[in-house]
Amino acid sequence: MQEAEDTRLYRVVINHEEQYSIWFADREPPLGWRSLDIIGSKAVCLEHIKLVWTDMRPLSLRMHMQKSEASPPTT
Repeated sequence: MQEAEDTRLYRVVINHEEQYSIWFADREPPLGWRSLDIIGSKAVCLEHIKLVWTDMRPLSLRMHMQKSEASPPTT
């Protein structure tokens, strides 16, 4: 059995932790997510995410690690 081709349009969405996902273009993003200006096929949206989301760590973790690096513990 062959799957039907997915012809729906998607949009790239991002949350406050700078984590990316895709969402149906004809729907409002879920609570806590905002839409970016990238709309296209699933493949187009996923390719965009692959190019821009190079650090998978949530924003809060990246910020915490930057603070830790800036002020190492004293002994």
